Amino acid sequence: MSIPRRFLPTISSLRALEAVDRLGTAVAAARDLDLTHSAVSRQLKSLEDQLGVKLLIREGKGLRLTSAGRSYARSVRDCLADLAQASLQLRAAGERNALSLAIPLTFGFCWLDPHLGAFLQAHPEVHINRTTRNSPFDFAAEKFDAAVHFGTADWPGVEFLPLARNRLVPVARPDTALPDTVTPADLLRMPLLHLSSRPGAWESWFLQQDVAPGHLRGALFDQFLSLANAATSGLGAALLPDFLADRELQCGRLVQVGPAFEDPGSFYYLVWPQEAEPSGELRLLIEFLRRRSDVRPASSA
Repeated sequence: MSIPRRFLPTISSLRALEAVDRLGTAVAAARDLDLTHSAVSRQLKSLEDQLGVKLLIREGKGLRLTSAGRSYARSVRDCLADLAQASLQLRAAGERNALSLAIPLTFGFCWLDPHLGAFLQAHPEVHINRTTRNSPFDFAAEKFDAAVHFGTADWPGVEFLPLARNRLVPVARPDTALPDTVTPADLLRMPLLHLSSRPGAWESWFLQQDVAPGHLRGALFDQFLSLANAATSGLGAALLPDFLADRELQCGRLVQVGPAFEDPGSFYYLVWPQEAEPSGELRLLIEFLRRRSDVRPASSA
């Protein structure tokens, strides 16, 4: 659809409006944009004339945005941010075809990045941009080609591919004061570190061991990497996903202090919008990760 030119203000006038809204005065906006005060005023006057709506109230030598001006400035800020992000991504990708992925921090660092490295070696014509997202989101609201979500594959409007199981391993620092043969009851006597997005993980682990968990005390963290670092610092025992726990166990920073716990209903999934046909680059990535998935096809939802 062709957009009439009269609805497309210049970038310079939009930047002037956004700066006045953000900084509060035309003088501050002029400094921010490296323009004169009169140049900013002319840009704003031109914008008002083009739109036919009063955006500013002139108070002596100062300017104040109307409610319509403030509302428009918020939309302008979002558009300018999107344009800047798109330009940055294009500049980074160059002539290559780009994919934008949203990935949980720890899963990306420990599990996905090595696979993406192999994928990019096999397909050097593809460029991948990665952004950290730890919770499911709406693809209509965020501009990503695909994402990794954790849970039970009940998200509307997406296709999904299971990548890895939810297998948690109880670990602690090697010099923790625990007996040689650790029992679940022994762990109840030490601080237990929790992840905010998995608040019931320790309770589920103890119940699987037929031990009443009672009131579990310990610090709360928002990232598995922070949780692992706290455990290696001796702050308590932690339940870590196997792809992170294996790294810590192999280098000797942590030891396993009980059987692993697996939630058979939850997986890490690659998800992508259902309503749009995947690009050629995304189809390549989906098939590549399908071959490398830790989840057998019979287990996928």
